[in-house]
Amino acid sequence: MSNLQMGAIESRFADIIWQHEPLSSADLAIYSNEQLGWKKTTSYTVLKRLCNKGIFQNNKGTVTSLISKNEYYSMQSEQFVAETFNGSLPAFLTAFTSRKSLTAEEVAHLKHLVAEYEDN
Repeated sequence: MSNLQMGAIESRFADIIWQHEPLSSADLAIYSNEQLGWKKTTSYTVLKRLCNKGIFQNNKGTVTSLISKNEYYSMQSEQFVAETFNGSLPAFLTAFTSRKSLTAEEVAHLKHLVAEYEDN
C-alpha cells in the first residue's frame, strides 16, 4: 500500500483529476497549468507516475481514476493507524484528542458512526 502514497503536490494534481474525471490528458494539462503552473510535460510525467502506482489510468488519452478519492484517503488513514498505532483506532483517538478537544457535534457524530457499525 505504501506504493500508493502521494506527496502534497501530487495530491493537488490528483484532486484535479478526481474533480473533473473523465477528462482528456490535454484538458488535464490545461488545468494543471492553470492551477499548478505546470508545463504539459510535467503534467504528463506526474500522470504517468500516478498511473504506474495504480491510482489513475490513461486510456487512449482519457484519464480516469482506478481508486476514488474517498477510497484513497481511507486507505491512507488505515495505513497511518496501522503503522503509527499498531492498528489501534482507540490509541489513535486517544492521541488525537490529547491535544485537541472534540466538539459536542463531533462526539455525537462519532457515537452515530459506532452505533451504525454495531447495527451491521
